[in-house]
Amino acid sequence: MAHHKSAKKRIRQSLKRRERNRYYGKTTRNLIRKLRATTDKAEAEEMLSTVISMVDKLAKRNIIHDNKAANLKSKLTKHVNKLS
Repeated sequence: MAHHKSAKKRIRQSLKRRERNRYYGKTTRNLIRKLRATTDKAEAEEMLSTVISMVDKLAKRNIIHDNKAANLKSKLTKHVNKLS
């Protein structure tokens, strides 16, 4: 157990951040899953812009790696372009 005041604060902060990061990550993963299941091109194009912005935010906050974000965006864009 932490004995210093600053160490206790760091524990509180890290728990808050972990919960927030898990929420953002899970929300993004669910939206990606929903986008991949979509067959309507117009709806998929609308969703794609929101998903890409969410993935960029995750990469900016170091929740996911920059390369993973790039791969996700590339694959999702290809998926949406294949829809007719």
